[in-house]
Amino acid sequence: MMTDRQPMTLAGKAKLENELKNLLHSERPSVIRAIEEARGHGDISENADYDAAKERQAFVEARIAEVQGKLANAEVVDTSLLKSNTIIFGAFVMLEDCETNEKLEYQIVGEDEASVKEGRISIFSPLARSLIGKKKGDYVEMKTPKGERELEVLNFYFK
Repeated sequence: MMTDRQPMTLAGKAKLENELKNLLHSERPSVIRAIEEARGHGDISENADYDAAKERQAFVEARIAEVQGKLANAEVVDTSLLKSNTIIFGAFVMLEDCETNEKLEYQIVGEDEASVKEGRISIFSPLARSLIGKKKGDYVEMKTPKGERELEVLNFYFK
C-alpha cells in the first residue's frame, strides 16, 4: 500500500525525530524495566502492574511505528527557501476579520504540526485549503461555530 507523501516543515520533522528518539531510548526501555519488575512479583495472571506495563508497551510500540511511518512519508519543506506569488504550504499568512477588524496570523503546516493556539494550521484544514493560491487583497470565507466570517489576506511571507 503506497501512502501519499505528507508535507512537513523542517521544524515539524525535528519535533517528530525528537519524539521518536525519546520513545526508542527512554520510553521503550522504561516499559521493559516495568514489565520485568512486574514479572518479579510472581503470578502475572492477576498482576495489575504487569497488565498496565503491557498496555503501556503496546501504546509505545504503536506510537513508534506511527512516527516512523510519518517520517518515512514526509515531504520535508524548508520554508526559508520558498518563494511564491500566491499562498502555498509553509506560508505565514496575515489576515483581518472583515467584521471585527481582528488581525490573525497563521502558518500553513503539516497535519502533525498544527496548533491553532500557536498559530499553525494544517494544510488539510478548511481555512488553509481556502487560502492556498490566494494573494494579498483576496478574501476568503471561514466557517466558525459562530457562523461564516469573511477574512481579507493582508499579506503573506516565508521564513
